[in-house]
Amino acid sequence: MIDQLSRIKAEIADSFDEELEMQMEEDRLDDLVAEGMSEEAEPTLERRVYFRELFRLQHELVRLQDWVQHNKLKVVVLFEGRDSAGKGGAIKRVTQRLNPRVCRTVALPAPTERERNQWYFQRYVPHLPTAGEMVLFDRSWYNRAGVERVMGFCTPDELEEFFRSVPEFERMLVRSGIVLIKYWFSITDEEQEFRFKMRIHDPLKQWKLSPMDMESRVHWEEYTKAKEEMLERTHIEEAPWWVVQAVDKKRARLNCIAHLLAQIPYEDVPKPAIDLPERVRHDDYTRAPVPAEMYVPDVY
Repeated sequence: MIDQLSRIKAEIADSFDEELEMQMEEDRLDDLVAEGMSEEAEPTLERRVYFRELFRLQHELVRLQDWVQHNKLKVVVLFEGRDSAGKGGAIKRVTQRLNPRVCRTVALPAPTERERNQWYFQRYVPHLPTAGEMVLFDRSWYNRAGVERVMGFCTPDELEEFFRSVPEFERMLVRSGIVLIKYWFSITDEEQEFRFKMRIHDPLKQWKLSPMDMESRVHWEEYTKAKEEMLERTHIEEAPWWVVQAVDKKRARLNCIAHLLAQIPYEDVPKPAIDLPERVRHDDYTRAPVPAEMYVPDVY
């Protein structure tokens, strides 16, 4: 029994190490180019505080997940913001310890020719949750108000129709019983430039840079104007926008998760005691040996 408890503790520590590894990778990326930046960086959240709060909040997310599943709630969370604003990192921390059958992420690619000729919201509808599910959209139907508008992928008439339709679309979702929460991750011009330079200098992160990302730097002011109109015209009582200050990635994640938890009142779900049953054994069964050539080599 003592050996089993030791192994359980070790496994829990390993799961924490996964988060630590992710954070160390991001810190490595920061350090890679920070020496070349002349301006003094703002102090970030102390690592011990960050991890303590992150693990505490992730424990609460598990409780929320159980509540959503138990009470058959339908939850949709939109994550929007400029390129490199930290949406993906926040989503990873939300979903990291949750059941993917209950909480899933949707990140749709560019629309196909068929989708471009459908009702605009049609491609998003199949991904909405059923009872007992949480769906996190890594970008959403608000692409039309942002990148499509700035890059000329939609007409002025299509944009205006979007602004007329989206409040009614979201009210319809809320009336149907969906809890809809919308986050905008806000960073400064200087911070986006810094994060792009980090990616340029790191071969492990260069895949994150697309030609569209480079264009977004050119059109910073157009994106700002688009964001301002989007927030003004789609901030409705049934589904308000919440702005996350995201220059400090650690604080942004903690603040976003804490706020998300506060949007849905939840309690502990009663659970039956779990007893591991004894394995059934048969005297006439002998485990067959695995051929040596089928094993992965022990390189480590």
